[in-house]
Amino acid sequence: MQHKCHIAVVGAGAFGGWTALYLLRSGAEVTLLDPWGPGNSRSSSGGETRVIRGAYGPDQPYTKLAARALELWKEHDANWNRKFFFPTGVLWMAAGDGSFERGSLPLLKDAGIPFEQLTTAEMARRWPQISFQNVAWGIYEPQSGYLLARSSAQAVVDHFVAEGGQYRQTAVTVENLERDLENDSFKSLPLSDGTTLRADRYIFACGPWLGQLFPRTVGPHFISTKQDIFFFGTPQNDPRFNEGNIPVWADHGDHFMYGIPGNQARGFKVADDTRGPEFDPTAGQRLLTQDRLEEARSYLAHRFPGMKDAPLIESRVCQYENTTDHNFIVDRHQGNSNVWIVGGGSGHGFKHGPALGEMVANLLLKDETPNPLYRLARFESQKTRP
Repeated sequence: MQHKCHIAVVGAGAFGGWTALYLLRSGAEVTLLDPWGPGNSRSSSGGETRVIRGAYGPDQPYTKLAARALELWKEHDANWNRKFFFPTGVLWMAAGDGSFERGSLPLLKDAGIPFEQLTTAEMARRWPQISFQNVAWGIYEPQSGYLLARSSAQAVVDHFVAEGGQYRQTAVTVENLERDLENDSFKSLPLSDGTTLRADRYIFACGPWLGQLFPRTVGPHFISTKQDIFFFGTPQNDPRFNEGNIPVWADHGDHFMYGIPGNQARGFKVADDTRGPEFDPTAGQRLLTQDRLEEARSYLAHRFPGMKDAPLIESRVCQYENTTDHNFIVDRHQGNSNVWIVGGGSGHGFKHGPALGEMVANLLLKDETPNPLYRLARFESQKTRP
């Protein structure tokens, strides 16, 4: 009988959970590990909602990856009889020369993602509750929208187990390794429950912890940053700022602000995409920064005048796991061909989960080489550029 490949996936977030599920469906034996559980509050896949959109500027693979992910989100919604994707539309507001947005247009067309290019006057007619001061023009993706994050991360793991995968809530205890993860001599993973796990291959999809686990390979090119997210209460008996009446939006002004309309009784989400200070995802105190709250209030009053005095009803601190060039890492470890590293979502990874999981499963089981943009070797080439 042919040996069934046993693969251990460390991390049950958007990247690890979907990768484990697609590996399982491809015929592998898969063990999925996570120290605090899928969608937990320390993870980058926690929280309530994430944006799914196709505009990504010029010369990148993410628009096409998002298009495939959108197909898979819809497919799983139907197959699981759940609703994780909400097609509210996504509006991009371009300021300045709008080079990012202009560069996005041909890639949106090539990927088959519907869009409209709108003038400021056209946007103002459609969404009078938004002030378009200093906005030059916009892109509207009518079939994009938002995803439920925490609940879908849990659902992926639930279905992984239902389909025959093994999930264990335990952590890798690197300090108990005879050699570190960067060395090709380790044969099994010591776990916090006192056991060890031996597999044929290992995938580390650990989000903001990747730099700590691989301090030489990943650490110099990776940083976790603190991000403050705010939810403001929409006016009573005024549905203008709730889903169905206003799209998800992104504002490329002096700061890249984005948000999601009121939904799931969670309020109107506002966030600044600017990378915050360095943050420890394990021990960091998740306390809001007062000046970030004031900046969010000021922005809200400027862009959404009807929300000027809206109360803050919820908030959270999460983190981005940023690579230095903001591209994903999907690659074999350079010193251990049985180890793969998958991460670097950099604030935009969640939406790609199912498409990335499908891609990683194919790469690993067919022993193929990833896109050079995702490979670790790119960091060395970046050092040598003049």
